[in-house]
Amino acid sequence: MTARVPAVWPANPLRDPQDRRLPRIAGPSGLVIFGVTGDLSRKKLMPAIYDLANRGLLPPGFALTGFARRDWADEDFGQVVYEAVKEHARTPFREEVWRQLSEGFRFVQGDFDDDEAFDQLRRTITELDEKQGTHGNHAFYLSVPPKFFPVVVAQLKKHGLADPPHPDSWRRAVIEKPFGRDLPTAVELNKIVDDVFPPEAVFRIDHYLGKETVQNILALRFANTMFEPLWNRSYVDHVQITMAEDIGIGGRAGYYDGIGAARDVIQNHLLQLLALTAMEEPVSFDADSLVAEKLKVLNSIKLPDDLSAHTVRAQYTGGWQGGELVCGYLEEDGISPSSRTDTYAAIKLEIENRRWAGVPFYLRTGKRLGRRVTEIAIVFQRAPHLPFDETATEELGQNALVIRVQPDEGMTVRFGSKVPGTAMEVRDVNMDFAYGESFTESSPEAYERLLLDVLLGDAPLFPRWEEVEASWKILDPIEQYWDKHGRPDEYVSGTWGPGTADEMLARDGRSWRRP
Repeated sequence: MTARVPAVWPANPLRDPQDRRLPRIAGPSGLVIFGVTGDLSRKKLMPAIYDLANRGLLPPGFALTGFARRDWADEDFGQVVYEAVKEHARTPFREEVWRQLSEGFRFVQGDFDDDEAFDQLRRTITELDEKQGTHGNHAFYLSVPPKFFPVVVAQLKKHGLADPPHPDSWRRAVIEKPFGRDLPTAVELNKIVDDVFPPEAVFRIDHYLGKETVQNILALRFANTMFEPLWNRSYVDHVQITMAEDIGIGGRAGYYDGIGAARDVIQNHLLQLLALTAMEEPVSFDADSLVAEKLKVLNSIKLPDDLSAHTVRAQYTGGWQGGELVCGYLEEDGISPSSRTDTYAAIKLEIENRRWAGVPFYLRTGKRLGRRVTEIAIVFQRAPHLPFDETATEELGQNALVIRVQPDEGMTVRFGSKVPGTAMEVRDVNMDFAYGESFTESSPEAYERLLLDVLLGDAPLFPRWEEVEASWKILDPIEQYWDKHGRPDEYVSGTWGPGTADEMLARDGRSWRRP
């Protein structure tokens, strides 16, 4: 007799998912992807499903159903998944894994407002319950533009797809960012989703929270005694959180124009990184405890008194990047010459609590910058007294702890050290930790971790509505100010942003790190 795998295992985001002492293996389940023909599905979701199966973390009868307008049979969909897996999967291709996984592939053709298509989806899911043993457990992944969220959710309700067929089965919704474009639209969207799915069945994806280095912030702070005593206003001078991209908008003009860098990145990714960096120690690592501490931080954030001096938005202009001459944002296909959408945004925030009072947090993000990098830099105060000659320390900067989220995942500590020789000369050096050199196993992709958590109903790494609401309350006043004050500044592609961003920190006697 085969023992049944529990639906949910004890959650601990600090434990390696491959630790089989408490196996995190999904029970009977299936995933339905709306927007299955898009880049996200092809480059991330399909390969992640295969990698999970290859690691033995999916049930033998797992089902994957695609929903799109293409005139495909199940076999055509299977070929699309096969090509995506061969090109983008992290783990080696194994024929026996593929054969078993592909038995659960199905495809439903239709538009989002097509009632017959959703009836066919319901019949398909029922058939999978019988043939694959999915037991009525299905997650619906909305990999579609936000404007389609309401119609898809309404169709799921109308055709009975959102309701579990058995008392011990489940239905879940997975929603990609952006969750609204401001607080009013986010509230409206949340009401639509809440009318169909209970809050615990809604998983809002922020793929940054699935990255190993982001989760390692919790381990760094709360599994070690050497950092936490310094993690406060008495020792920290300021914090810089950067997400830089070296690419332009590509073919995303229809989505990006009108959204911009601040809504696309700061409202979700960077504010989540700020909350994890600044939060107090949770009583446990379950979802409720983590959310409670993150919310305390988000609700304590204070905007600058002078938004003109401590917020910056800009657009990239043409220039040289990677040895190639690239066009400016206003020359991109599909972008209006009068567009005021920001491709670069930088803001200063402060947290009004005992730990962080007076410590500025500088957040910046942009496209067409010097290189692709995401990092959190904790910059410490200068030593109150240096018993050296001025010439001995003229190149000495401030100590810093830099958490590299991507692409070279790891951590760097910058500190002063004596230069070899007879003279006393102190210079900055770096002590480096790299994931790829310290661990023999490769890190799972963020979507592997997050998709598995969805199937397990394990929610610590998913922002809840209260966090989304708090984040929009922070960003909305800034966006409203920008809307009333002319065009964005400009910066040349391949540089590190506009001069006004440098001036923003210079007013505080500081400067941006050069990643």
